[in-house]
Amino acid sequence: MTDAQDTASADTAAAPVPLLDPREGIPPVTADPEALAEVVAAFAAGTGPVAVDAERASGYRYGQRAYLVQLRRAGAGTALIDPVGCPDLSALDAALSGTEWVLHAATQDLPCLAELGMHPSSLFDTELAGRLAGFPRVGLGAMVEQVLGYALEKGHSAVDWSTRPLPEPWLRYAALDVELLVDLRDALEQELREQGKLEWALQEFAAIAAAPPPPPRVDPWRRTSGMHKVRRRRQIGIVRELWLARDRAARDRDISPGRVLSDAAIVTAALENPPNVHALAALPGFGHRMGRRQLDQWQAAVDRARGLPERELPQPTAAYTGPPPPRAWADKDPAAAARLSAARAAVTAMADELHLPQENLVTPDTVRRVCWAPPADLTPEAVAAALADLGARPWQVQLTTPLITKALTARPTADR
Repeated sequence: MTDAQDTASADTAAAPVPLLDPREGIPPVTADPEALAEVVAAFAAGTGPVAVDAERASGYRYGQRAYLVQLRRAGAGTALIDPVGCPDLSALDAALSGTEWVLHAATQDLPCLAELGMHPSSLFDTELAGRLAGFPRVGLGAMVEQVLGYALEKGHSAVDWSTRPLPEPWLRYAALDVELLVDLRDALEQELREQGKLEWALQEFAAIAAAPPPPPRVDPWRRTSGMHKVRRRRQIGIVRELWLARDRAARDRDISPGRVLSDAAIVTAALENPPNVHALAALPGFGHRMGRRQLDQWQAAVDRARGLPERELPQPTAAYTGPPPPRAWADKDPAAAARLSAARAAVTAMADELHLPQENLVTPDTVRRVCWAPPADLTPEAVAAALADLGARPWQVQLTTPLITKALTARPTADR
């Protein structure tokens, strides 16, 4: 049992202490340039790492913009900033230049913070640190409870943060989210050091901080829930046209797309291919509460897809340059299937031994790609270079190169 698991077991036995209020109370919301200037000065004069969090209105508003930014730093206290009133936080970013940011699940918040002009030069991700340390539950509330012995109130995580004014209970919740983040960071750093994993974590954090913005998703409409039911190209074209029409309407109205038209309604319309508005209105999701103007909008999208020439209809599957799905490997390339099976088994065994998730030791996509198209020279040096080219960090390369090099020499059972 690891130290992290020992800690988790001990904390399970002891009742956590409820954390009900921030130490200095709930700070006023910073919503104008004058108040923001005061926050910038206070945080510039603070010391040590800065805890950072952001609240979005996912499920309510279009996109993933931040509607509240929370920060806490020694000597500065806690700040709650309204990005609606303060949409440019580049001055705060400059004041924190060279300061380590402490975030929980950093990749979720960094894009919306970047929209406000905030970019960390270095960071510590407490969720990722928990994964590497072997904790069984890595949500913020669970980590604070397991590591620090406090219970956070998590009842407002899915509320509409675009609401104005924000209710006091929500502000209390938001302030408490950064209250113990630096304390958690310090405890996890010590845990990782004792497990010999701190350098691994530092490499991961550096990679997150240095990562460029993700490229736009290709054919995002293909992620429509229930898309697997739609098989004919004409039907797939209807999904695409309805999805694009919904996205435009959601952006114009600043509403979450699912609140404009559900994925289930899109899939149903694609499968039924309604010839007119009356047929469309009879389908689930296009009921009596939907106005004629909206129905006309959706029927126009269906009609566009119905009128497309065959050559312009989308293909059943998206263009993809990587390996085929693993389930097809045995038929397409039995040798590659044998390599993948051996590599997966070896990586899983090592991840279990190190008490960390397999995907944090090396991503499944990296394993698939190197097994499908291994280097011509199956030396450890060539395999290490291939793993690094696929984005593996040095610590991952060092640990997995011997395993994957051996797996790449595996042969199908029939050949043995």
